[in-house]
Amino acid sequence: MQRHTEPRGQSSSEAGPVKSAARALDLLDDIAANGPGTQLQLSTRLGIPKSSLHALLRTMTDRGWLETDPTGSVYQLGIHSLVVSSAYLDGDPVLARATAVLDEVAAATEETVHLGRLDGADVIYTAKRESVHPLRMHSAVGRRLPAYATSLGRAILAELPPESRADLVPEQIAAITPHTTTDKDKVLEIIDQAAYQGYATESEESCLGVRCFGVALPFRRDAVDAMSVAVPISRLGDGRQDFIIETLLSVRSRLTALQGHSLVR
Repeated sequence: MQRHTEPRGQSSSEAGPVKSAARALDLLDDIAANGPGTQLQLSTRLGIPKSSLHALLRTMTDRGWLETDPTGSVYQLGIHSLVVSSAYLDGDPVLARATAVLDEVAAATEETVHLGRLDGADVIYTAKRESVHPLRMHSAVGRRLPAYATSLGRAILAELPPESRADLVPEQIAAITPHTTTDKDKVLEIIDQAAYQGYATESEESCLGVRCFGVALPFRRDAVDAMSVAVPISRLGDGRQDFIIETLLSVRSRLTALQGHSLVR
């Protein structure tokens, strides 16, 4: 009997992704991005045969990664997804170090403050402080948006070499709102300006009625985190915009002066 052996230098763990595991992760990503769905809807969205998807859905529901609505026909993220995501937030060193900074900026500005991280060409909200005012920005930790359309993402992209910025801005830009800048060259000019001035802005490009101001945070050797302040445009009179920008730049400057002591790798 001929014995099967792995190619020299390559173990089975290096041979490529495990199909069932990849499908499970794709399923979680799809529901997180596109919302709950029936078995048929999920099968169509993911391109997985219903027969194959049935066993996967049952297993993930039994393990708490997914749960169904009262009819038992619509699948959504389960409680175990929250447990794992909470553990990530609790264990992230940047989030721990940013807590005091977020609180400080939120207290000074009294507006919504976000922390975000670059993930591919997108930025993901990793922490949030609510505005004290009744009119607030509707956003949530875990939300994903294109980096090019947010002050968080632009502030991070501005820290990268110009060629890397260009790689992360698509040729064809989909508008999030009627005010989203959709010309790649113009977006890159805006990011260049952010690199020059030390902060990034966007006005109604990701959320109507809201202007955002962002700065990259020097917590890592590779700049992938940023903080922003989101303000309804109606509250930006009487020098408020200048005050918010000055607050963000002051915090960034102080952190930069201390960065050599404890950068996160």
